[in-house]
Amino acid sequence: MSLRNSMSLVLAPPHPAGRPFLWGGAAVAVLGGLILGAWLFWLGAAFTGFCLYFFRDPRRVPPPRPGLVLAPADGKVVLVGPAVPPAELEMGSAPRQRVAIFLSVLDVHVNRSPVLGRVGRIVYRAGAFFDASLDKASEHNERNGLRIDLPDGGNLGCVQIAGLVARRIVCTAREGDQILAGERFGIIRFGSRTDVYLPEGVKPLVTLGQTMIGGETVLAELGTRG
Repeated sequence: MSLRNSMSLVLAPPHPAGRPFLWGGAAVAVLGGLILGAWLFWLGAAFTGFCLYFFRDPRRVPPPRPGLVLAPADGKVVLVGPAVPPAELEMGSAPRQRVAIFLSVLDVHVNRSPVLGRVGRIVYRAGAFFDASLDKASEHNERNGLRIDLPDGGNLGCVQIAGLVARRIVCTAREGDQILAGERFGIIRFGSRTDVYLPEGVKPLVTLGQTMIGGETVLAELGTRG
């Protein structure tokens, strides 16, 4: 990768959800620096710089091949295996293959749709703020779940989960929306996790510890249903 491409990933424009933090940091730097001195200017500038990095929203290029399930977020795979989808998504009580991706504060936190389909259900649940890398975070932490209905009649679950530091889940999708694979649908502020419940019979193609690139890394293929 060229230096230009590397810099474009780091210096990508921020997601709109980061604007209040950026304006707040800039205000502290300018006004606080003028009133209370240079130390507050540098503190505000450092916070603004961190927010520019955290809320970066780089362009992603989904693979053109149809029938793929893409990673919904950047981060590291921390869980792969059968699990029952959240009851509020109305996806049945049978276990499905789940892939859980943990996002550190250094990862891009923009969420992207894993598949092409229609947003059939969105449900927010208040909850705790355990470390998002723990298995119990799926059940107990604050979360926002989406059920995406596929053209062939199947469905997939994608759940935004707040973590130890995260305190705000943003979802811009609406029930009934048609959504493309790799399309942005939200963001989680400051450390989090995103779980994908694959369609019935679909097997994951990733493993524990693998690094994901949201909107580009292939999690599974819909044609692998058995």
